[in-house]
Amino acid sequence: MDIKQLSPTFAVSPQIGVEDIPAIAAAGYTAIICNRPDQEVPPSHQASAIGEAAAAAGLAFMIHPVTHQGLNMELIAGQKADMATASGPILAYCASGTRSSIVWSFAQAGDMPTQDIIAATSAAGYDLGGMGPQIDAIANR
Repeated sequence: MDIKQLSPTFAVSPQIGVEDIPAIAAAGYTAIICNRPDQEVPPSHQASAIGEAAAAAGLAFMIHPVTHQGLNMELIAGQKADMATASGPILAYCASGTRSSIVWSFAQAGDMPTQDIIAATSAAGYDLGGMGPQIDAIANR
């Protein structure tokens, strides 16, 4: 498991497994967001399996699968609302952490300066510098 912190309350990771849930809970995360569509993974790693393990560990579990066609303002608003209501730190995952970083970045647009968003993702190893104009456009909506 390779967790990358984007903010004090939000981190991203590549795909997690059921076996990772105890360590995620022990690390202080209170919620997990799945940004990976089920069709990309075997049943053992689909949202239902991860969500069941998360619930058993007392963690909230939310699903916002990101595809190229499905990355829209509705998905971003839904994830932002879940982020706002979480009782503590959140771990979001997808295949590599990139999609989770992108959704977090778009959700922060208007709340954080664009250069700070890009700096946070860059420090975590996700180069989203080319997305500055998109973050600005969302911030200016």
